[in-house]
Parts: sequence; structure tokens; C-alpha cells
Amino acid sequence: MHSESTTERTPGRAWTVRILGHSDRTASVTCSTTACRMSPRSKDLITRTFAARHAAAHARAATVRSNAWCHCGSQRCGTHPDSRVHCAGAVVMILRHDPTLGRVWSVEEVCDTCAPLIPHATVLARAARPARTGTSTRPARYRGRLFRRPGPGR
Repeated sequence: MHSESTTERTPGRAWTVRILGHSDRTASVTCSTTACRMSPRSKDLITRTFAARHAAAHARAATVRSNAWCHCGSQRCGTHPDSRVHCAGAVVMILRHDPTLGRVWSVEEVCDTCAPLIPHATVLARAARPARTGTSTRPARYRGRLFRRPGPGR
């Protein structure tokens, strides 16, 4: 069994849920994840609610990975072209939904720097900080000692 190293960077994930309208006044919901099975066309008005809940389910099921690259950065930061920044900081999971378009929801792993610059994005979760390995940069003979400034009489 292969275990993923926490120091090895992996591409940031993204899921996109869309409502597609059809000429016969029906709609269908699609998901970028091939494993998701969607119902056929529907005349229900709850299609929008289903799509929003489906995107939220992806966000709840996914654990934010601290070793992920920023998905926004992998797309050349196209969601915020007017802001020239470099990807940096912790990884966060965002939900993006533009109410003017109304038919597309995206869940993405992005960096702390890009997240506030992406329009209509809400941060849902943050990556857990990697556990400390117990290694110290101080030599062993000094670990655990308190250092005091030299003063009078010392």
C-alpha cells in the first residue's frame, strides 16, 4: 500500500457542480467527479438546492490537505487576474458560487493568499498544521534549558 508523504506536494483538488437547462424546460445536474451519479433530467424546482447541497457534500467529505498546491495558482490565478500575488500560506477549502450566474458551484483547495481575492468565495475549512517531528534546531545539550541574560554578579 502506498502512503503519501506529507512533504510531497500534490495538486489542489477542485469539484464543479453545474445545472444544465434544456429546451424542453427540464434541467440536469452534472458533477466533475466521474464517480458521482446524477439523476436524469428533472422539471423539479429543487434542482438548484440539490446542486448546492451536492457541492457542500464534497466539501464535507474532503479533508483539506496541508501539502496541496493552490488550485487557483495551477490555473495561473485566473479567478483574480487584477491582483498580482504569489501563492503562499496555508491551504484552505473554499466554496465558490457566483449568484449572477447561479448555475455553477465550485469547491477548491487554494492557498491563504488567493482565497480572499477570489470573488464569491467562502472559506469552509483550513488544513491542519503538520505535526511537529520533535526535532529541534538547538543542540541536544541546550534543549529544555532556560537561558538567562548575564546580569550583575553572574
